[in-house]
Amino acid sequence: MNQRRTTRARRRLAAAALLVPALALTACSSEGGRTEAQGGGEGGGEVASTERMKVAMVTHAPPGDTFWDTIRAGAEEAAAKDNVEFLYASDPEGGRQAQLVQQYIDQDVDGIAVTLAKPDALRDVLQRAEDAGIPVVSLNAGEQEFAEVGAFAHFGSDEQLAGRTAGERLAEEGVQHPVCVIQDQGHVGLEARCAGVKEALPETEILYVQGTDMTQVASTATAKLQSAQEADAIIGLGAPITMTLLDAKADAGSDVTVASFDLNGDLAQAIVDGDVLFTVDQQPWLQGYLSVDALWQDHRGAFRIGGGQPTLTGPAIVDRDNAEQVLQYAEEGIR
Repeated sequence: MNQRRTTRARRRLAAAALLVPALALTACSSEGGRTEAQGGGEGGGEVASTERMKVAMVTHAPPGDTFWDTIRAGAEEAAAKDNVEFLYASDPEGGRQAQLVQQYIDQDVDGIAVTLAKPDALRDVLQRAEDAGIPVVSLNAGEQEFAEVGAFAHFGSDEQLAGRTAGERLAEEGVQHPVCVIQDQGHVGLEARCAGVKEALPETEILYVQGTDMTQVASTATAKLQSAQEADAIIGLGAPITMTLLDAKADAGSDVTVASFDLNGDLAQAIVDGDVLFTVDQQPWLQGYLSVDALWQDHRGAFRIGGGQPTLTGPAIVDRDNAEQVLQYAEEGIR
């Protein structure tokens, strides 16, 4: 064990030794009502008395995608509770995402949470994190690859299962020829979603679009719906994409069924209004929260969640039966 790892191990033991009295103090001070959070965290409650630590999260979020705001909100709430300094950066291109990870390694952070949409691009840099004694967890994408690239836990949906769930639900509605729209070719999670749909509905067609350019998404989808007369459904793999597909459906004069993955306030309202049949939710707020909390748990007591298996936050179907219940939370950015 190198000196850095030895030091980290000693810190964890020291933090664990403080844990019992800290929890006892929390239980006493919160009795009779919620106390003000120390350290400026949002949401009230007590802040952990464990030593201050630094956690970095690096995602493949494209600019302007509100899905990632929900992940960050969960991560920031966990950081406020856990006495964690939280750092965040993102880039949709795998090589640049790896460079961001390296920057945080160079900053000597205490833990890294990373998405694995392009796992091959991150293998080498995550090996360097391991060599530096920095624990890693993954979230959102990479449930099949996380262990082999050195992450000790993963928080996200089983994307192949999520796709199959969507396909089976569409089949119940009589759909046979859906178009599954992938906004980032080569993204392992998105590819797995459409592969799952195709398991349930073998005549599924894949349509690739450029998710960072909604004008291109709309024009490509409109052209597809105008030319593919056999298409009876179109599936967006993210809420902003799906809302654009609704516009494409109108422009094409099509009557296809629209279904989705993921969730935001606009999409939840579209489900309530009957414009979108359902979405497959992966609960991104939980992904952010659990990722930061898992690194804190590892730091303070060498606790590790999941037993080497991914911790699933989805899939969960949101349709007209339950959309109104989740609409408020989606609008608040915690679903």
